[in-house]
Amino acid sequence: MMDAVSSSRGGEERERMTERGGIKAQQRSPINPLFNQQEQEQRELAEKLTWLLSTYRRISDSYIIEFFSESLWDTLPVSWQEALGDLTPPQIADLLLDKEINDRRYPSVWPLSLLALRTAAHVLSFPRKAPGGHSEDAGAAVPEEFQSNQSQSSLLRHIFRKHVKPKKQHEIRRLGTLVKKLCDQANCNCVVDVGSGQGHLTRFLSFGLGLDVTGIEADPNLVSMANKFDRQLLLTLTKENQRSGKAEGLHSAPGPSPRHVVGWVNPQASWDVFIQQLVTASESDSSVGPTTGPYEKKQRVEDLHLEPHSCQTKGEDKAELQNTLQTQRTDINISDSVAQINTGAFPSGMETEMLTCKSIPVTDCGVKELGSFVLTGLHACGDLSSTLLRHFTNCPQVQVITSVACCYMKISTQENPNPPGVFQSQFSSDITVANSSSEYGYPMSDWVRGLPGHQLSYKAREGACHAIEDYLLRLREESGLLRTHCYRAILESIIRAERPHMRRPGVQTVKKAHALSFSEYACLALPRVGLPADLPYDPVCVDSMLAHQGKVVAYFSLVLLLAPLVETLVLLDRMIFLQERGFQSELIPLFDAAFSPRNLVLVAVKPKEAQS
Repeated sequence: MMDAVSSSRGGEERERMTERGGIKAQQRSPINPLFNQQEQEQRELAEKLTWLLSTYRRISDSYIIEFFSESLWDTLPVSWQEALGDLTPPQIADLLLDKEINDRRYPSVWPLSLLALRTAAHVLSFPRKAPGGHSEDAGAAVPEEFQSNQSQSSLLRHIFRKHVKPKKQHEIRRLGTLVKKLCDQANCNCVVDVGSGQGHLTRFLSFGLGLDVTGIEADPNLVSMANKFDRQLLLTLTKENQRSGKAEGLHSAPGPSPRHVVGWVNPQASWDVFIQQLVTASESDSSVGPTTGPYEKKQRVEDLHLEPHSCQTKGEDKAELQNTLQTQRTDINISDSVAQINTGAFPSGMETEMLTCKSIPVTDCGVKELGSFVLTGLHACGDLSSTLLRHFTNCPQVQVITSVACCYMKISTQENPNPPGVFQSQFSSDITVANSSSEYGYPMSDWVRGLPGHQLSYKAREGACHAIEDYLLRLREESGLLRTHCYRAILESIIRAERPHMRRPGVQTVKKAHALSFSEYACLALPRVGLPADLPYDPVCVDSMLAHQGKVVAYFSLVLLLAPLVETLVLLDRMIFLQERGFQSELIPLFDAAFSPRNLVLVAVKPKEAQS
C-alpha cells in the first residue's frame, strides 16, 4: 500500500529527485555506506510525507470551528461520509486513530482511499511509544512511577519534586538522565539549558547528577524564581546534612550550583553572539555577590561538607565513536539509542538509570572562557529549537545537543515569517546581530525546501501540537468534552450571521462548557467577542446542528490522523538538515506520550574529528 501511495507522484519526478539527492551525497563525502543508506531512506520518507500532506491539505488546514460555516463535511468524498457518519466515538478511536489495533471490525465497507490514508498516516509517522511507556491505546493512564501517588514520581527524590508538576517531574528525570549519559560519553561536564524557566531541569542536572549547568531564560521573573528555588533546595540539603551527616536525596555528590542567566536567544543572531551572551553573563554574574556568583557556588557546596566534584566517564579507554545509526525503531532503549549516536558503547555499569559519579576538582566552565558544553532545551518553543540546532552545527563549543520541540505553529516560514504569538524580547534591540540570517524555522534542510508541496500552514502546524492520546481516551469514554468543538462551531455560525466579516474570533475558554446547555454556553461566550449575551438565534437550526455532533467528532479525528505526519515532517526536516552538514542524529520517544504529548527528543553528537 505504501508503494502505491509513494509511486503516485510519478516515476519521472521521483527519478529526478533521487538523482539530485545522489549528487548532493557525493559532494558531501558521506561517512560510510550505512549513513548514506539512512540518508536516502529519510529523504524518500520526506517525499512521501510532503505528497501525502499536500494531497490532504484541505483537511489539515481546516478549522473545526468552521465545520458548519464552511460546510466541511461536504468537502469529504461521499464514500467517506457514508463510512464515518454514523460511527460511535469508540469506533472512531479503534478504526481510524489507534495504530495499535489489529482486529478491526467495520460496521460498513470502507473505501480504499480512506483505508490507504489511515494506513499511510500510521506507517509514515515516527513512533511515539517510549521504552516502558504506554502505547496509544492506553489512553491517558499515568506512567508507573505515578501509580502510588499521581502527584509525585517514585523515581525522583523529594527535593526535585517541590514546585514541580507531575508531567515536568517525568520529563526532567528522563531527559536529565539522558543528558548525563551523553555528557559522560562526550567527556564533557558542562551543560547549557536554553529556555530553562524556573530551573527545574537545571537543578536536577546540577544537584542530582553533578553537572555544571548554566540556564538561560528570557523572562527575568522566572530566573528570579529559579534562584529562589535553588536557595530553598540548598537549605533543605543543609538541614538534612545536619540531621544525618550526609545530604540525602542526591544521586551523587552535588555539582556546583546552577547559574541562571537572563537572556533571549535571538533566532537571527549567529552562534558567536549566543556564546558572547553566555560569556558576558558569566563575567557579570561573578560580581553579583551572594545570589549567583562563583563565590556563592563554592560556599554552598562547602556548607554541605561535601567535596566539590565533576562527573566523568568511568574507565580510561573510551570506545571509538560509531558511524552507524538505526532509525525509526518502534521499541527504542534509551541506553542503546545514546550509544549509537556517534558514540561508543557504554562502559560496564553505565546502563543503570541513575549514574554514580567520580570526584574530581571543579572547573568552572561558565566563567570568562566558555569551554565545550552540551546544549539542551526542554520544549524549546517555535524557532528556538531550530536556532539551537544551527548553533550545534556551527558552534565549536557545542559537542552534543538534545532538543525537545514544541509549539510548531510558532515556527517561522517563508509564507508566514512572523506567526502570531511569537515572543518578542525586550532584549532584542540591545543585541548586536553579527552575520544575521534570514533562515526560517521550517524548512531547515535544502532537501525538504526543494520538495514540491512541502509547505505547512500555521493551522497544520498548530494541529501537530494536539495530544492524540488524550483525545483517544475521550473517544473511548465518550466524554462530554467531545461536544465542545460542536458548540464552538455552532457559535461561529451565529457570529458570522450577525457579523459576516468576523471570522474565527478568539473566544476564551468557557469553563466546563461540556456540562452546559448550548444556550448557557452562548450566553457566556458571545460577550467575549463583543456581542450581546441575549443575541437571538434560530433554536431549530441550532438543534439541527447539535444533531451532527458525531460528524464534528469524526472530522476532527481526520485532522488528528494527519497531525503526527506534520510533526514527523518538521522533525525529519531537522534530521536531514543535520545530515546535510555531516552529523548523524537520532529521534527518541523519551517521554510517555500519554503523559507528555511532545515526547520526541532529537539527539546529535559531534564525532571526534569535529570535536577536535
